[in-house]
Amino acid sequence: MHCGEAEADGTNFLLPFRTTAGRSKALTMPYNDPLARLLRGISIFLPPIIHLSMPELPEVETVRRGLERRVLGRIISTVHILSPWVIRSDPRRFPREIEGCRVERLRRKGKTLALELESENSTPSRYLIVRLGMTGQLTVAPTESPLLPHTHVRLLLDDGYEELRYRDPRRFGMLRCSTPAEAEKIFHSLGPDALEISQEEFEQALRGHRGAIKGWLLDQSMLAGLGNIYADEALFEARIHPQTPAGKIPGNARILLHRAIRKVLQRAVNLQGTSFRDYIDIEGRPGNFEPRLRVYGREDKPCPRCSTPIRRVAVCGRSSHFCPRCQPRPRRIAPPGRPRKKQQ
Repeated sequence: MHCGEAEADGTNFLLPFRTTAGRSKALTMPYNDPLARLLRGISIFLPPIIHLSMPELPEVETVRRGLERRVLGRIISTVHILSPWVIRSDPRRFPREIEGCRVERLRRKGKTLALELESENSTPSRYLIVRLGMTGQLTVAPTESPLLPHTHVRLLLDDGYEELRYRDPRRFGMLRCSTPAEAEKIFHSLGPDALEISQEEFEQALRGHRGAIKGWLLDQSMLAGLGNIYADEALFEARIHPQTPAGKIPGNARILLHRAIRKVLQRAVNLQGTSFRDYIDIEGRPGNFEPRLRVYGREDKPCPRCSTPIRRVAVCGRSSHFCPRCQPRPRRIAPPGRPRKKQQ
């Protein structure tokens, strides 16, 4: 078994690996599970053999906007579960909990999406929580159109001429029907949204953290929404080395990093996100941001600023792409591992 880059979505830990037969798989478990903590530590010292990109904030926001155009105000008339493994609530109750409900509101925090559902009878409102994981897709399609492989859930809309489909080849995403209290708990477990956090909140959150800034940006309990792609792009924009200790970044650089995060994310949202393999929007179209990537996935290619070859280094078990000239290595780099805060 060959292990690759670990991934976290705020509540779950994913460790991709390749079997001796060459098939790509992954372990998934609660982030704070004792075994997950052990595997996070081990993954720091493993070479990043497998490169699996998860949908990040721009991709999930693109899906949210698409759902707002195509699904908002419509009624989920019928639910067909083709694979119960992607349902994280009780799959037997899942259909009757959301059938007959109208989609009243669409929320997003970081990479987590929630459809607020209102029933026409007196039952309390519910939330359909969606996490796309690594390869999850939500699309609206005519009911009579052929089903693609790995389509796990079909939500028929209104009179049944169109439906919302959830497809996920690797099945690391999930759907969950939650009460309002459960949904708030899920959102509360995440840090501030990367597009909405203020400069003051950003600087306060950074203070005292000894781990690498790259690991801090990926920790969804600190800042929700960034993954490997946009963390690398934001650090390049702000000219900060990925191994810089988060709490040691000077004030001016913190301001630049906050601006860079918002700038990179907004630019990616405007171009419907980045597609490498599986991500598509609600209409089935890939994102358009990949040609605009400046460092991510560009190892040994010239830096767009200074023409120095882009380098790749493992930080917190993840591949990190940077320009050694534009992002000089600090005198003291952060210790390996998940970002930790100094004890007060």
